[in-house]
Amino acid sequence: MRYVGHLVAVVAVICIIISLRACSAQTAEQHNGAVDWLSRYGYMPPPDLRRGALQTHEGIDRALRQMQRFAGIEETGRLDSATLALMKSPRCSLPDSPASEDLWRRRKRKRRAAVGLRWDKVDITWSYPSLDRSPSLHQQTGLVELILTYALKSWSDVIPLDFHLLQDGAGAEGDIRVEFTSSYHNDGYPFDGAGGNLAHAFYPGTALMAGDTHFDDGESWSYGYGDEHGTTDLFTVAVHEFGHALGLSHSSSDVSIMKPYYQGSVGDIPSYTLPTDDKWAIQAVYGRRAKSHRPPTVAPTAPSLPNIPSPPPPRSTPHPDPALPDRCTGWYDAVANIRGEVFFFKGAFFWRVQRSSLMSRSPALIHNFWLGLPAGLTAVDAAYERTDGHIVFFIGDQYWMFKDTVALPGYPRPLDDWGMSTTRGQPPQRVEAAFVWTHNHKTYLFSEGHFWRFDESGPDRRLEAGYPRAASLWTGVPSDPDDIISWGDGNCYFFKDMSYWILKRGELDLNNLTPKSVAVDWMKCEVPEPRPTLMTKVPEHRGQECHCDTRSVSGRERYLQGATDGNRRLRKKTDI
Repeated sequence: MRYVGHLVAVVAVICIIISLRACSAQTAEQHNGAVDWLSRYGYMPPPDLRRGALQTHEGIDRALRQMQRFAGIEETGRLDSATLALMKSPRCSLPDSPASEDLWRRRKRKRRAAVGLRWDKVDITWSYPSLDRSPSLHQQTGLVELILTYALKSWSDVIPLDFHLLQDGAGAEGDIRVEFTSSYHNDGYPFDGAGGNLAHAFYPGTALMAGDTHFDDGESWSYGYGDEHGTTDLFTVAVHEFGHALGLSHSSSDVSIMKPYYQGSVGDIPSYTLPTDDKWAIQAVYGRRAKSHRPPTVAPTAPSLPNIPSPPPPRSTPHPDPALPDRCTGWYDAVANIRGEVFFFKGAFFWRVQRSSLMSRSPALIHNFWLGLPAGLTAVDAAYERTDGHIVFFIGDQYWMFKDTVALPGYPRPLDDWGMSTTRGQPPQRVEAAFVWTHNHKTYLFSEGHFWRFDESGPDRRLEAGYPRAASLWTGVPSDPDDIISWGDGNCYFFKDMSYWILKRGELDLNNLTPKSVAVDWMKCEVPEPRPTLMTKVPEHRGQECHCDTRSVSGRERYLQGATDGNRRLRKKTDI
C-alpha cells in the first residue's frame, strides 16, 4: 500500500508538470497575440528587432491597463478572460486614441476630441462604384446605397452638411468613396475575412484617400438582424465609419456609436438618431443644423428617401474561390520575415501573419503587392529582408531588390552576381532558402544541400571564405528547407512542407527537435489529429557522403522526421 501511495503521488506530480507546461505554451501564444493586437490598435509601438527595441513587461502591462480603461472593463493589467474576449471581438480597423480620451476627461468631458480634421465645405459628395458591390446585399437593387444614405443622414440631421450620391457611370469620384474590398487593398489596413476587422474610414482632408470608407467583402452583411444569425449589420458599421470620415476618432463611451467594437444592430434604420455623446462631438466640429433642412439625396433630383424594405432571410458566408490555393494543405514555396511580419508564398499568391494573427484567410497576388515582379510568375523561390531594409526576391536564376514594395532600377539581376559555386564547382541554379540570422546579422543562402554566408553590412555584398558548407551542419532540421526565417527573439524557424522546426537562438541543433504544424500554428486551420511520425534508419555520414537506407520511406516523410546528421548530439554555439 505504501508503494501504491508513492506511485499515486508521482503520477500526480507528473500530471501537474504536464498541465503547467501546457498552460505556459497557451499563455505564450496568448501573450504574442496580445502584443500584436496592442501594437495594431495604437496602444504600444511595434517591436523593432533590428534596433533591439523589444517590448518590456512594464510596457505591456501599461498598454493593457490603457486598453482596459478605454474599453470600460476592469483594469487589471493582465490577460484575463474579459480582455482576451474583447481582443477577439469584431471591430473597426483604425487604432484607438486613448491619449485624446484622457485629455478630454481632464476637461470634464465624456469623450475624446475629434482628430482636428474636417471638411471645409457643406455639400459633400460620395460615390459607390458598381464594381465594388457587396455580394451579400446586392441582390436587391439600390439597397446598399439606401442603407449608406440613411447612415449619412444620421450625421446630417445634426450638423449643417448635406451629402449627395454621385450617379455611377459618369466616372466622377466623390469626396467620400465607398468600397467593398478584401485582404490587401493598398491602404495599410488589410481585411481578414469574416469577423476581426469589419471596416475602416480615413479622416477628412486633402490627402488622396481622405474620407474613403472601406468595408470587408468577406463579411456576411445584413440589416435588421440580431447576432444569432452570424451576420453583421451594415447600417450600424456605416454610421460608425462615416463618423471617422467626418473627423471623429474612437470613443470609450459605452453608448457611443464611435466605440471601436461592434455591439450589434442599432435597430430600426429610419428612426435611428445619434446618441447624445456623438451628437455633441460632431457639433463641436461643424456646429448645429438649423431645424429645417433638406434631406440627403440618393440622386440630386430625388425629393425624399424611400422606405427600407423588410429584411430578407440571412445569407451564408460565400465559399472560398476554388481557384485560389489552399492555405491548409501542401507546402509553401517561400517564407519571409519582412518588417516584423511573416509572409507565406504559394504559387502566385501570399498570406501575411502578424505575430500569431493571420491577417486574411484569402491570399493576395504577389505581383499586385510588389511592383516590378513579373506578372506571370508562378512561384517565388526565396525572399528575405536585408539589414538595411531592402527586400530581396529570388526566382529561378534571377533576383530582384525592392525598396518597400517597388523594385529598384536595374533589376532583375543574374544569380551569378552572388559568386556562389557548389563543391562541384558549378553555380546553383536557384536559391531554395534565404534569411538574415539575428544571432550574427549575416545573410545565409541555401541550395542543393549547401549554404553560403554573406556579409551585407557594408556598401558591397561580400561572400565569406570557407563556403559553401554542408547544410547538414544545421542538425535536427531538414537540410533542404523550403525556407528559413529568424524571428521573435532570434530563433531560427525552418519550414518544410506543412511542418516547421524551431532552432533556439544561437544554437545549431537541439536534441529531439519536434516538428510543429504550419497549418495549425500559423494558418489557423482546423486539421485532424496528426498521425505519429514514422522514423527511418539514422543516416550514417562518411565525410561529405551520406549512406542511407531510404528505400521504404518517401522523401516527404523523411522531411517530416527532421532529418539529422546521425550523431544527434547537442552542440554548443558554433560559428557557421
